[in-house]
Amino acid sequence: MTTFTLDTSDEIGVARAVGIRDLTFFSRVPHGGGAAVGVVHQAAMAVATGAARTVVCYRALNGRSGQRYSSGISDGPTTSDLIHWSWYMPFGLMTPASWVAMFAQRYMHEFGVTSRDFAQVAVSTRKHAVKNPRAFFHGKPLTFADHQSSRLIVEPLRLYDCCQETDGGCACIVTTADRAGDARHPAAMIRGIAQGAGGDQEVMTSFYRPTISSLPEMDLVARQVYSISGLRPEDVDAAVIYDAFTPIVLWQLESFGFCAAGEARDFVNGGNLELSGRLPSNTHGGQLSEAYVHGMNGVNEGVRLIRGTSCNQPRRNDHVLVTAGVGVPTSAMILGKAA
Repeated sequence: MTTFTLDTSDEIGVARAVGIRDLTFFSRVPHGGGAAVGVVHQAAMAVATGAARTVVCYRALNGRSGQRYSSGISDGPTTSDLIHWSWYMPFGLMTPASWVAMFAQRYMHEFGVTSRDFAQVAVSTRKHAVKNPRAFFHGKPLTFADHQSSRLIVEPLRLYDCCQETDGGCACIVTTADRAGDARHPAAMIRGIAQGAGGDQEVMTSFYRPTISSLPEMDLVARQVYSISGLRPEDVDAAVIYDAFTPIVLWQLESFGFCAAGEARDFVNGGNLELSGRLPSNTHGGQLSEAYVHGMNGVNEGVRLIRGTSCNQPRRNDHVLVTAGVGVPTSAMILGKAA
């Protein structure tokens, strides 16, 4: 079994509850949402090395009624990161929204991006959630006017630039290709998967790098994933892009080579994230509009896209990109169809 270091559901407790017997492998991946694909990476390595035949990857949290991530430092997260965050507290930088807002302001300054560009991400994602019965915002559309008139959370981030806080859980199963062939549902094959931490990395507050308008750790992961898979951006048909906040979707589009630095605004405004676009993205509604389960719900949507069972199924689905958290050591993978 693999899960997040932040998960409060103990592996052996989960095993007892669902009837799993002997465990030969268990591990946890740190850095919050950066672990969303990292847990799958750990599972794949365990299966490849023979440490396990079948691995359950899971994440459960009560992000709405319990530990609310939007409260940041003030809610006392029990990690060593609290020490380095103490340097930012006097300046009012105490929540994930405030940390991401710093990067977003710089990105806007360098490339002329506006709040309306962020709105495009929120609106296109909501279109998918409207058709997803599992989504919190099922049947509840969002307009540009709704986005632009919503209250500021931390400038320039408005309410609908920020993901939800959700009580929920998700799990997926990783096993060998041979065993997956006997499963009741079609398997999604891992074509390339990687983790990465960039130089001079901090958790959410890497403000002292030469530039803060790009994602060195996601650039690193992208290079690895493309190298391992032998694929290129033009081979990717759809994506599940970690969307705790709208600006981070733009940065990841650039990291994975779908557009050059500063050009993601044009990419999203061209309708490319929608079903009829070049890269249908977050077809489940994402963390902005389906639920915030630290990206594990995105992993499951990636599998559904490969199977052809998404509520918003694109025309092409040979290869699907799934990414993890931004601003932290992170991970990503490309899924493909079974041979």
